[in-house]
Amino acid sequence: MKLVWLRRDLRSIDNTALNRALESGEPVAALFIATPKQWERHDMAPVQADLLYRRLFELQKELDKYDVPLLYRQCDDFTQSLDLVMDVASELTADHIFVNKEYEINETLRDERAAQLCHDAKIGWSQFDDKCVMTPGTVLNQQGEYFKVFTPFKKAWLKKMSWPTIAKTVSASQRAPLSNMAQQWLWSKDQAFDYPRVDSRDYAVDFDSIRQQLRAFCQQAMDEYHTQRDFPAEDGTSLLSPYLTIGALSPRQCMARLHEETLSRPMSEGATTWLSEVIWREFYQHLVYFEPRLCKGENFHRWANHIHWQHNDDYFQTWCQGRTGYPIVDAAMRQLNHTGWMHNRLRMIVASFLTKDLHIHWHHGERYFMRQLVDGDYASNNGGWQWCASTGCDGQPYFRIFNPTTQSEKFDPTGKFIRRWVPELSELDNKTIHQPWKATQTLNYPKPIVDHKAEREVTLSLYKQAKGNE
Repeated sequence: MKLVWLRRDLRSIDNTALNRALESGEPVAALFIATPKQWERHDMAPVQADLLYRRLFELQKELDKYDVPLLYRQCDDFTQSLDLVMDVASELTADHIFVNKEYEINETLRDERAAQLCHDAKIGWSQFDDKCVMTPGTVLNQQGEYFKVFTPFKKAWLKKMSWPTIAKTVSASQRAPLSNMAQQWLWSKDQAFDYPRVDSRDYAVDFDSIRQQLRAFCQQAMDEYHTQRDFPAEDGTSLLSPYLTIGALSPRQCMARLHEETLSRPMSEGATTWLSEVIWREFYQHLVYFEPRLCKGENFHRWANHIHWQHNDDYFQTWCQGRTGYPIVDAAMRQLNHTGWMHNRLRMIVASFLTKDLHIHWHHGERYFMRQLVDGDYASNNGGWQWCASTGCDGQPYFRIFNPTTQSEKFDPTGKFIRRWVPELSELDNKTIHQPWKATQTLNYPKPIVDHKAEREVTLSLYKQAKGNE
């Protein structure tokens, strides 16, 4: 028997490890191990845990079509998961374990140890690059080094990329009988899942619905993506990121659908822009592969170690609660707290505000996002926060500082998004709603906690000093 150890690849379609196991022609079982203490250390959001939990039930149905049982176990952390996976392999008399690689440092170390345990037990171990369209290490500059800026990475990525085709999942041979103990390991509602969960019902978890969402976006919204994606009041994004995060959908599936939709016509500007977002995801995955220190909370640029952060817990809590006095910042944070998701343009605005208006270390914002986001992915979240804080990979200098008022006026011009999430401002006109401190009426809304113009100058001084101490 072959054993497939599933992690952040919760799909039956376009799953390299699963396909390779099925191609053996022997019976196959799949295993998922919950690690709540590890998830807690990694700041998994309860809403993401619920999405993952619900996805397991649908995945079980999908795998059953291929005669593959889904087994489930729970332990504290990655270290304990190694003993569990070996125990399950022994119980099933599995002679080979198949996995898809993860590139973060804890996950990499876990798999290195697992490979050694399999070698010692004379069990086969096969791991595959499945998480990205282009395998980390295959997109390099002319000196054979990894790219440290996105635009040249994108150009090289596009030059090397060939449009993927999605391999059909083959049927397994007849399922081998499971032992009584293994029968008890089948995923069910009776199994322990000891991690806090927050309702994720706004996100479908069956494959047909996920696929239809991908198709609908590509057919109906993708061509206008470049004009609509920055406006949070509009339904202009794909909302596929939660599925990519838990692996219910692969980036190759996104690419294949994009290719299918543009076969008979030139690729639109919207399609090209959406493709760039897929490549951004790849870029950050490649970075954590080449720079494990990013997974240890280090700044990408070492000069940033000299930035003198001015952490103020009252300011931080006010930011978290959406009570800063800047409407677009507050609306964004309330959206995050209520839904577990935030529009990408807003992620940049609130991150810039925390780091460059409040001068609070990006670590705090990064961690808060992970604890709230249904699509929290370490590489993308870390990359995004360091980009906004100007401590990470970025072709722009550190003096890019978002003005929350002008961003609000530009990307929510009528205040539609603000009115939804900051209803205490709903009666203001379309101009004053972006600067409620200028309103003539009394509002149940705080004054700005800082003056953006003044804090911008503080940031420029702090960063200039840090670079001078490099």
